[in-house]
Amino acid sequence: MNKNIIYLGLVSFFTDMASAMVTTILPLYVVYILKDGVDKLGIIIAVATFISYAFRIVFGIVSDKYQIVKPFVVWGYLISAVTKPLLAFTNTWQEVALLRATERIGKAIRSATKDRLISFYSGSKSGKGFGIHKMLDIAGEMTGAIIAFLVLFYIGKNIEVFKGLFLATLIPGIIAVILVIFFVDDVPYTKKEQTKLDLSKDKKLLSFLFIYFGFMFFMFSNEFFIIKAKEAGFSMTFIPILVILLNFTQTITSYYFGIMVDKIGTKKIMTLSYFFGIISMISIYFNFIILGFIFLGLFLVSSLNSIRSFISINAENKASVYGIFYGGVAINSSFGAIIIGQIWEKLGEKSAEIFSISGICIIFVLYLIFNINRK
Repeated sequence: MNKNIIYLGLVSFFTDMASAMVTTILPLYVVYILKDGVDKLGIIIAVATFISYAFRIVFGIVSDKYQIVKPFVVWGYLISAVTKPLLAFTNTWQEVALLRATERIGKAIRSATKDRLISFYSGSKSGKGFGIHKMLDIAGEMTGAIIAFLVLFYIGKNIEVFKGLFLATLIPGIIAVILVIFFVDDVPYTKKEQTKLDLSKDKKLLSFLFIYFGFMFFMFSNEFFIIKAKEAGFSMTFIPILVILLNFTQTITSYYFGIMVDKIGTKKIMTLSYFFGIISMISIYFNFIILGFIFLGLFLVSSLNSIRSFISINAENKASVYGIFYGGVAINSSFGAIIIGQIWEKLGEKSAEIFSISGICIIFVLYLIFNINRK
């Protein structure tokens, strides 16, 4: 395995360690510490998701046109590293939303170009390359969730503890920046002039991606799963254990799904991933919370590895298509989060769950009709 994939995996390990120290507790911080509603959490999720994904279109296209790769990756990780700790100084949901949006700009800058690097250094084994990277990525998230659990368990659950965790994210964030600057190589381009893009060559990929966009519109985000666990009776202290389980599931299966993508193809794995997503939502509807988190992990890791590999294999303008993919996820996940948050706040959690389950089942049927038999 190329060393750049390993180093990029380590960069993601430390970055996502910091991210999980935030995301594991942020829904609890907003709803139960700041005393804002689930509808406000939905707005925060929507803002962060939209910024994170929509701007990937811009930076993906710019990367392909001007052949800029590693500089975007470096700046993206740097912005994320320095903004996460600033959450310690927030006192309103609006301030949280603003900082999450700023931090997600860093994610937007680096994501499509990072996938471009992984695609280049993976060669013909893109499933394996993305599988290994995702394994290290999620291992970092699991480590961050473990840190959050230990802090809440041994120190407490007051506002000072939450803010202390936010501040501590600076350490893994800076480690990630050092690794990407000094240990990751840029793509060795043979020419440096502007490249003319022809996105019409990639139109054939859109139907496959659009189905996923629709599924993500209706699917509960991780944050809603966390609030659901709290409402179902899990204590604030032990909710990070569920996030650890979510990340552990992804860590131990990511490489396997990567290998299976290379072996049997992306569409068969995507079919399986949609099934996992449906099972996860049905599980939490019936308050089988642990099972829901496990199947959510299986859905997330299998679907993302499949689509990233699908783009790597089929796209002509890889960074641009990665950007379009992430942008489509942004738009649909953002609007979905707002609607789900509003339904939850006004009509109750069961109504929100029925809305989600009905939607993803319809999308899955459309996928079977329009995609499963296509080459």
